[in-house]
Amino acid sequence: GIQVGNASWELFCLEHGIQPDGQMPSDKTIGGGDDAFNTFFSETGAGKHVPRCVMVDLEPTVVDEVRTGTYRQLFHPEQLISGKEDAANNFARGHYTIGKEIVDLVL
Repeated sequence: GIQVGNASWELFCLEHGIQPDGQMPSDKTIGGGDDAFNTFFSETGAGKHVPRCVMVDLEPTVVDEVRTGTYRQLFHPEQLISGKEDAANNFARGHYTIGKEIVDLVL
């Protein structure tokens, strides 16, 4: 899930001319002045475009790939939430034990 999400945000950035650090070149005209990218991105006061998403996974290594990847500056650290261990493909473990610990961070 996280890997698909990361690939999707990379594609959205390419489609809308947003650089990996969230900046949009001022000389770039996107779709003739179309602001459709605001559906996917929030613009900060500094002009940085931040994805409207929260990435959550109990397995920390997958989220760490996003934290250290090419688009690491695109996401705010609060948007990348990871647990300490995987649920080992066990729904009950993920829902009632490991996942229960991380719910408050997500909400």
